[in-house]
Amino acid sequence: MKQINALMFGGCLVVAAGAVAFQGTRPATTVKPTVNGEQNSVTITIKDGLRIIQSNGIPDHIPGQFPNRGNPNTIRPIAHTYQVPVKPSVATNPGVGRGALFGVAINGIPFDPGTAEIWNNDFRFHYEALSGMLGGRLGTDDSLAHVQPDGSYHYHGLPYALLKRLQYDKKMALVGWAADGYPIYAQFAYKKPNDPKSGLVKLKSAYKLRAGNRTEGPSGPFDGSFGSDFEFNKAFGDLDEHNGRTGVTPEFPKGTYYYVLTDTFPFVPRSFKGVPDRSFFRMPPGGGPGGMRGPGAPAGPLGPPVSAKATTKFVTIIRGRTVYIYSADGLKLIETRQLPADN
Repeated sequence: MKQINALMFGGCLVVAAGAVAFQGTRPATTVKPTVNGEQNSVTITIKDGLRIIQSNGIPDHIPGQFPNRGNPNTIRPIAHTYQVPVKPSVATNPGVGRGALFGVAINGIPFDPGTAEIWNNDFRFHYEALSGMLGGRLGTDDSLAHVQPDGSYHYHGLPYALLKRLQYDKKMALVGWAADGYPIYAQFAYKKPNDPKSGLVKLKSAYKLRAGNRTEGPSGPFDGSFGSDFEFNKAFGDLDEHNGRTGVTPEFPKGTYYYVLTDTFPFVPRSFKGVPDRSFFRMPPGGGPGGMRGPGAPAGPLGPPVSAKATTKFVTIIRGRTVYIYSADGLKLIETRQLPADN
């Protein structure tokens, strides 16, 4: 096994290596973040053509307060182990990897852009965590992350605390690895994809809200409550349908395909250019904000699928056996109830 050299910064283990791994340094912090008595631990090694990322699931930055009004769960150490090919390749039929986490950040925290909250038990309509009716009301913190019932902390969007340490607005910042092995960068990248001297620009997603009203499922205008409220228009942005593009980067001076995190939908990409590794597929049963538990995590609470149903008076969200009843705008938690245990 080839062990990548690692540097300790602010109590967290960070990889510093060549073109196939994280390159560069992160400034030390005078504060060593401790979350519920635990500090971040992550290692990245390369063996047999695979990049193996192992972590304890504790962020290397101070998270928001959990539990909170929108998220009843507590961050706990979770043993994450993911692997991706060092030299990924484009899939024969690129597309959506249903049931897979999108990727993992360099600090070992997974990217899980989807949610388990659905409209009227119709799995075609998953509520968005960061936009529309429930946008920002599922208890996400300043790094657009929250916690699953098993204690797994995960990102739904730009992990701002990590990005600020990476100086993401001053250089191309490698943020993590997608499940298919391609790198993930923050939204600032070279203006000309193959010219590192062309300066940095903020890349724009090519997804936009559809015009008009939904003709099936939940009634009402396309407001961003569901992923299907958006449509891809190549002319609208800088990125492809996977929220990525091909070009040179500091870590890949000869060029590579890479994904980009954006501050508009899809925030974190929802589909893959390559084939996602099986280590990123979630394992049922589970449930709770952000979807089912990640691989390697202990079992979450059993129960019916998580769902959300909107009426004219309130929004009902079911997580495991707990029913949360919110006001119609999703801002106020009115009541919680417990479903009976299965006999």
